[in-house]
Amino acid sequence: MGRRGLSPLLLVLLDCWASVSAQAGTTLAGTTEGLNSTEPAPTTPGPASSARPPGSPRAPGPSSGPRPTPVTDVAALCVCDLSPAQCDINCCCDPDCSSMDFSVFSDCSIPVVTGDSQFCSQKAAIYSLNFTANPPQRVFQVVDQINPSIFCIHITNYKPALSFLNPEVPDENNFDKLMKTFDGFSLNAESDVSLANESDPPNTTKYEYGALLQTSDSFLRFPSPLTSSLCTDSNPAAFLVNQAVKCTRRVRLEQCEEMEVLSMAHYSSPEILRVPNSKTKVPIAVQSIVTQSLNKTFTRLEDAGVLEPALVAAGAARVCTNVVLEVKYSLTYTDAGEITRAELSLLLGTVSGAELPLQQGFEIRFTQQNTKPVPLSGNPGYVVGLPLAAGLQPHRGYPFGSGIVQTTNRYGQFTVLRSTTEQDCLALEGIRTPVLFGYNMQSGCKLRLTRASPCPLIVEKVKSLLKGQGFPDYVAPFGNSQAQDVLDWVPVHFVTQVSHMKDSCQLPVALVIEVKWTKYGSLLNPQAKIVNVTANLLSSSFPETSSGSERTVLISTAVTFVDVSAPAQAGFRAQPAVSAKLPFNFFFPFV
Repeated sequence: MGRRGLSPLLLVLLDCWASVSAQAGTTLAGTTEGLNSTEPAPTTPGPASSARPPGSPRAPGPSSGPRPTPVTDVAALCVCDLSPAQCDINCCCDPDCSSMDFSVFSDCSIPVVTGDSQFCSQKAAIYSLNFTANPPQRVFQVVDQINPSIFCIHITNYKPALSFLNPEVPDENNFDKLMKTFDGFSLNAESDVSLANESDPPNTTKYEYGALLQTSDSFLRFPSPLTSSLCTDSNPAAFLVNQAVKCTRRVRLEQCEEMEVLSMAHYSSPEILRVPNSKTKVPIAVQSIVTQSLNKTFTRLEDAGVLEPALVAAGAARVCTNVVLEVKYSLTYTDAGEITRAELSLLLGTVSGAELPLQQGFEIRFTQQNTKPVPLSGNPGYVVGLPLAAGLQPHRGYPFGSGIVQTTNRYGQFTVLRSTTEQDCLALEGIRTPVLFGYNMQSGCKLRLTRASPCPLIVEKVKSLLKGQGFPDYVAPFGNSQAQDVLDWVPVHFVTQVSHMKDSCQLPVALVIEVKWTKYGSLLNPQAKIVNVTANLLSSSFPETSSGSERTVLISTAVTFVDVSAPAQAGFRAQPAVSAKLPFNFFFPFV
């Protein structure tokens, strides 16, 4: 770039500098307020001269164009005025303060009040205190401040930008005008088709976990309570999600025949699709129907067909029969995610006006094809009358991580001697009875001892008779404990008690099993948990029998369940601590 190209740029920069210098010299007169202050008298500043090279265009001065009209008066602004009709301390712009108040101020908390800082030229109110006067006085000035940035607003020609406007809401009167203002919108058939194709769900060939069970018309409905105890019929059943709920129906007895949700056909008529979006349908087969009378007696019906609710007279009162009280779905699926069979079990009852509102129960269970459900003794706690789950400790030859070794016969995992009418111990070998949770048991038999019977052989025979084949090493703490969780299982403490006597046979005569259990979990629904199992083998000394004599010994087994639950104590939250503080001048003027 030569000198000719550089001259216009220098002229423009000099012109801008001259304009800023001219504006910087423009100020307004200030006022001083004391005890005898008067209203300020504005003065007109003199024009400021600026050097301008010859031949260059004249820079626009302060009066060369329209200035933006201030939206607010900076002299009337006061951000420290917090108390209405009261003078705030050190607030020099507070209009409620008098000259007497200003004389005791120590400083001005807000010395400068300005408007929009984006303008090239703006008004500023400056407040200060004159401590040389007696008494001190407030000094107030309104000046023009110049923004040194070259990116500033010189003229505001868009008036709506100075305030916030409420957007115009479209209605029937201004819709056409807004359409023209914003250029409208357009739609075409091709875009509609493409959007419709993109929104279609992808076709799946199998059910996945949590997927809705589709039927020929929509989906399988599973009533359940949502926001309240009332039944909501729009709740869908999900694949592999086992559910069991109870909810309430608001029913008028006179309209029981008209309500579909009380009819058996409402739950047996849907046909489930074998896989999503397929044409193969799986009908729901009614497996069993049980009726309940008013006195709570149950009757199983055979080949009853579809029963509809009926309003009949029962003496002076009227009742509704064949009302659905419980619905149980049992769905069979394959490992490929296909529904192969759907079965339904119903409980129909007779309802009177005293039993309204009506409570219904709904349950749905999924079972994989070609598999048998594993029976449990409780879920999770033991149920009274079910056998104890027990097993043997894995041996060293088993692979690392093996669990408890259990027999497939759940009633043969923990057994004791079973009594018979013959009471012959030698004839009872192999006849056992399972140990049932919560049932105290006692059994026994008689054993005849002769001189021809050697003591060691009889001792081993009786031990085998009392313990049985495969006496367990561990007992499951809960009815649904997993065999792989070895550390959670309760070991069986086997104790042998022997009395030592000379020239005697130490013969086991009794096996006493003590099972200690406790109530575990919530007070509303405690679960039975086994915490300790002890097996005591008691022996007695018998002298060697003389020639030709016989002795009869009673062999017995006892099982005792002991509840070791600690007394339940309801827990309460700690009382809230009241942290109340009085104001510092609460007792003024007494303290």
